[in-house]
Amino acid sequence: MNHLLSRRHLLQGLGGGFGGLGLASVIGSTRAGEASPHAVPRAKRVIQLFMNGGPFGPDFLDPKPGLSKFEGQRPTELDAFRTERKTAGLLPSPFRFDPCGESGVPVSELLPNFSQCIDDVCVLRSVYTDNPNHGPALLLMNNGTIVPTRPSMGSWFSYGLGTENESLPGYIVLCPGRPVRFSILWSSAFLPGEHQGTFINHSNLDPQKLIPYLRNKSLPVESQQQQLDLMRTLNQQHLQERDGDTQLESRITAMETAFRMQFAATEAFDLNREPTHIREEYGAGQFANGCLLARRLAERGVRFTQVYYGDGQPWDTHSDHNNAVKKLAKEIDQPMAALLRDLKRRGMLEETLVIWGGEFGRTPTTENGNGRDHNHYGFTMWLAGGGIRGGMTYGETDDFGFQAVHNRVHIHDLHATILHQLGLNHEKLTYRYAGRDFRLTDVAGKVIRDVIA
Repeated sequence: MNHLLSRRHLLQGLGGGFGGLGLASVIGSTRAGEASPHAVPRAKRVIQLFMNGGPFGPDFLDPKPGLSKFEGQRPTELDAFRTERKTAGLLPSPFRFDPCGESGVPVSELLPNFSQCIDDVCVLRSVYTDNPNHGPALLLMNNGTIVPTRPSMGSWFSYGLGTENESLPGYIVLCPGRPVRFSILWSSAFLPGEHQGTFINHSNLDPQKLIPYLRNKSLPVESQQQQLDLMRTLNQQHLQERDGDTQLESRITAMETAFRMQFAATEAFDLNREPTHIREEYGAGQFANGCLLARRLAERGVRFTQVYYGDGQPWDTHSDHNNAVKKLAKEIDQPMAALLRDLKRRGMLEETLVIWGGEFGRTPTTENGNGRDHNHYGFTMWLAGGGIRGGMTYGETDDFGFQAVHNRVHIHDLHATILHQLGLNHEKLTYRYAGRDFRLTDVAGKVIRDVIA
């Protein structure tokens, strides 16, 4: 039985749809059957704050007093689990925790601003993944598999729902630097090319430098419009002779979006248009600018915005962990809190799902005397907005924060839950390619219903 989700039927089922503008050019390529969303959508868009390298949950939102009690010891049960490198005894987290908000969820002293927003946050303490190496773990978190030939989750969101704004890409990736090795993480793979993430290096905040070739220096707008009209006519004639040519359809869409972006992107990416008090609320730095840009893009209908903390793996603290994490925490605390407050103040948090975390966590045991190795057996993430219950924790790791032991959350479960909040059934949002139906959650995944409001 073909379980392909009909995007046209889906959008009709959403009462007019979020993405009608992005639907027309690809509907012929979906080979769609008949299905409906299995839930009313609670979120229209997603913002992911990605701590590439992997933060240590017991530093932030998963206190483990047992680490201090047994400092330096190495419980024999830990030897049954493989880490990337050999680690020694237990290394406590030196940071104090206090119950915060009306909910009393414990939050580390490293996050004084974020602690004020905890009543809007659901802390997932029991996430686990399949591989302790950065490459495969990054792929699984972003693409739902360790195979580097599958669409990213942002591409699946775009494919399933289309776009709310035809003048901007529906899927934008903000990452400082030029992380060429990361590009597979926002690939559309075999999905139509218009669903690929648009990478933006936000190291320089001048919109003309943020986006290469944003302006055509050779032709005025009227001449560009004439060229676009001519190319559209020729391409449509060409397409009529090649029914279902998704690459050509994507090229047509890309040219039209690029033309409109000359005007929309100049406004959307210009942080100077923000009031001074808003910029001060977010603070300074690349991550702060990324969070503020994410809010501006969400306002303008961008379906999915990823904000990478930095190029490479800045959270990969194999040595001098405690000092490194103080700096990292200081740079994320104020912007994360500002983003949640700003979205809530504007009435957008209810329809915007915010996600925080890395590709895995870190070990409670020490590496190099003062560092921590990769840990994929149990780590912390958090969700906020988009119909998620706030002021709660879900799941548990063991006494030392090494392994998820209760209400375990696999990456497939996380993806299934995100899709559910967007009104998409993760088992039915599929695409037939190379003789089989593919989906973001592969052949697994369950919605974490206890965290849904």
